[in-house]
Amino acid sequence: MSVSAKTSSPDTSIETHIGQGGETRQTGGAPLTTNHGIPVSDNQNSLRAGARGPTLLEDFVLREKIFHFDHERIPERIVHARGTGAHGFFECTDPIPELTRASLFQKKGARVPVFTRFSTVAGSKGSKDTPRDVRGFAVKFYTDEGNWDLVGNNIPVFFIQDAIKFPDLVHAVKPEADRGFPQAATAHDTFWDFISLMPESLHMVMWAMSDRTLPRSFRMMQGFGVHTFQLVNAEGAAKMVKFHWKPRLGVQSTTWDEAVKISGADPDYHRRDLYEAITTGNYPEWDLGIQTFDEDWAAKQPYDVLDATKLIPEEDIPLRIIGRLVLDRMPDNFFAETEQVAFLPSNVVPGIDFSNDPLLQGRLFSYLDTQKSRLGTTNFHQIPVNAPKCPMQNFQRDGMMQTQIPKGRANYEPNSLHEAGEDPGPRASDQGFQSLARLQEPATEKLRIRAESFADHFTQARMFYHSQTAPEQTHIVAALVFELSKVKLPYVRERTVAQLRNLDEVLAQRVADGLGMKLPKPAPMAQPPIDMPPSDALSILRHEAPVAGRCLGILVSDDVDATVIAALQVAAEAAQATVKIIAPKVGGVMLKGGKHLPADEKLDGAPSVLFDAVALVLSEAGAMALTGEKAALDFVSDAYAHCKAIGYTAQAAPLMAKAGVEADAFTLDLPTGAEALIAFLSSRNWEREARVKLPV
Repeated sequence: MSVSAKTSSPDTSIETHIGQGGETRQTGGAPLTTNHGIPVSDNQNSLRAGARGPTLLEDFVLREKIFHFDHERIPERIVHARGTGAHGFFECTDPIPELTRASLFQKKGARVPVFTRFSTVAGSKGSKDTPRDVRGFAVKFYTDEGNWDLVGNNIPVFFIQDAIKFPDLVHAVKPEADRGFPQAATAHDTFWDFISLMPESLHMVMWAMSDRTLPRSFRMMQGFGVHTFQLVNAEGAAKMVKFHWKPRLGVQSTTWDEAVKISGADPDYHRRDLYEAITTGNYPEWDLGIQTFDEDWAAKQPYDVLDATKLIPEEDIPLRIIGRLVLDRMPDNFFAETEQVAFLPSNVVPGIDFSNDPLLQGRLFSYLDTQKSRLGTTNFHQIPVNAPKCPMQNFQRDGMMQTQIPKGRANYEPNSLHEAGEDPGPRASDQGFQSLARLQEPATEKLRIRAESFADHFTQARMFYHSQTAPEQTHIVAALVFELSKVKLPYVRERTVAQLRNLDEVLAQRVADGLGMKLPKPAPMAQPPIDMPPSDALSILRHEAPVAGRCLGILVSDDVDATVIAALQVAAEAAQATVKIIAPKVGGVMLKGGKHLPADEKLDGAPSVLFDAVALVLSEAGAMALTGEKAALDFVSDAYAHCKAIGYTAQAAPLMAKAGVEADAFTLDLPTGAEALIAFLSSRNWEREARVKLPV
């Protein structure tokens, strides 16, 4: 027996039932059915033989529900397992018909929908957002000529030159086979053993040990196509091309100590950041840039453009910005879209073609092959997030989970049954995709060999290191020391430092000193490095970033002046930054005059590592009370140690003093320094690092 209470709404009648077990159930609106459309009368109780009898096998509602639940998880991606995605659009801002006949680049202002997925590489689906790791940056363009998937990373180079080494790389970086850890980390024996034996990886290692692998946000992260592709115009003329995504919010990273603490405070930090930005209308944007060149130019360079461990300095070929990417809608369902989206580098459209990059050539096979394992069927292209938004027609029929109902007798071509296949129709053969006819070098005998032009493994690694500012170089040294300190095999540490000597003697010595070891002899080299000019484009700190998109955390107490908080909020809004109020209790505080101020976060759940700068708006009593709170002291001392700007009212001085804060240009009196504090949201006072001596 149950008790019912009816309420009404404008759209439907809703009835609440209180069951025998005390559970409250709401019915009304769309009725529950099975997956086959059969109405369900009771979704709370199994069918039994009597109130206390056994459950009956004939209960198809129970069996279907449990059956579906048992199979809700699909195999996670082997790499890039942890990710998040968003919908948006790509808009052409500078047409390039002279370079490509790809339809999305023909007309200024033309837009196509996109789905973009960001990810970490090494960790499992359940790992954290902020490990030191490469980030995936994959974009699916739904064009009128089919889907184009630009599947890249936030780093323009890769660890290996040939796809045949990819399984070894992934096995080495994943948790060690005998113990199943560490998760989402490269600081262990097997990774560095592999790296120390693969000098071609050293350029990527420099990027991986830099702040690039500790992004502040997906919104503040560059993306790269990594490989050399080709653009082909309507006349069949081809140019080689590199693709770049430039964030309009600028590039910004965290420090290592911040990343470690963020992972404890909010393991979903990057997911949450993207979600909050999009749902509040602060849509992230990137510019699409290209570097184009011909074979004659490529042949004159001291590196091979087909080598995925090399990049083209922007000083040599400046970026041409041709479009913008805007992400403006989160998925309606994470599993259906973000988890099931299938990116394939082999998805290109007419006007875009591949190069002979051996790493790319292997990816063309691997990504297609893995979709059958993950998604269970060759019909994965029918899943809505993967389906093209233009007409699709072929004679590939049947297969597991076929969801379409093809009509007609013919499932072959050519045919004469007046069905597709007997005539190319509106997509004439000269309009369809055609691979570039010529090879990039004369065909010769079959060989398992690495081109001599791939043999220089140290020149660009050296260029990258020399392009960094002093703080960035220090961060690289500290990262190498930290990672190699976790390596238990001494000869692996020695072998790695021996490779570093080929890159830069001072770097190698600093790492050796940090490890407490003697400097080993330089490792043998296939080809000695040359000195390429430093590239400012490779540094984060050589470029000013806008304040927009950053977040200020304001720690408040009871009995403070509302005008100080208002001044910060007004300045932040003018700069398109956001503000969050942190209080000792999540219920908020009572301002001077008796007005209640709600809090966004409770102090011990919102450490300063979650914000780009902080403000301490405290009363005298509030500051004194917080000097006895570890969370408050950490809030202030961490912000100071991480070189962030700190604004504070005069009454907050006791808390500042106990937290060990020394006045400098980035500590600002409030409310007079409100605008200056907001202006510092996207920069830091790196001079503090030498005083604080945190592991950087």
